[in-house]
Amino acid sequence: MSTSLEHRQHGYDLLTGNGLEIGAFNQPAIIPKHCKIEYCDAQSREDAAKCFPELEVNNLIEVEHICDLDKKGLSLFEDKQFDFVIMNHVIEHVANPIKVIEEIFRITKSYAVISAPDKNFTFDKPRDLTLFSHLEQEYDNQVTEVTDEHYVDFFGAVHPHILKLTGDKLQFHINNVKKRREHAHVWDSNSFAEFMSTTINLLGINATCEFVSIGNENNIEYFSVWKIIS
Repeated sequence: MSTSLEHRQHGYDLLTGNGLEIGAFNQPAIIPKHCKIEYCDAQSREDAAKCFPELEVNNLIEVEHICDLDKKGLSLFEDKQFDFVIMNHVIEHVANPIKVIEEIFRITKSYAVISAPDKNFTFDKPRDLTLFSHLEQEYDNQVTEVTDEHYVDFFGAVHPHILKLTGDKLQFHINNVKKRREHAHVWDSNSFAEFMSTTINLLGINATCEFVSIGNENNIEYFSVWKIIS
């Protein structure tokens, strides 16, 4: 992500206490000095370096907690264990985005920081927006794995020549992007704002958006900070 992320700092400045960042990868949040943070991801730094050889291993965050959001969510953490949780550019990769939002708000006491890339500023631009009805169906069906159809859609917009392949050759490429957890779901800033508000209402979460920055302002994402109302 080469775009400046300075717009996030006003949101991070709201944070205090002990937090968790999910999927920091090689771009951890720059949190206030008075905060403490732990890191969580689906794989260790060493495994991530093998999966993404284009990245310098020393730039990847050392992960303290390994958990697969698709399989077990954040079940290794207790309710309200953290004062804040940060998850930037992760939700577009997961199988069940509504479930992930549910888990994030379960383990935080005060703030949830959530962002997603705005398709208009990424390689997802040619793709259709993911409908909320699709996401709700995945939640209702307790989906735990991204289906191949999501990655076929990814190839159709991003690498259409791949779809000219058939059989094992096509499956090889699908398996590769599945291993790298490429984007399964697609939003722009407006649709992600609607996703967040609709999901919070659906789950009965009592929270308000304290800070937001949208793609037309920052040229990359919908970035938001949500405060839990107790």
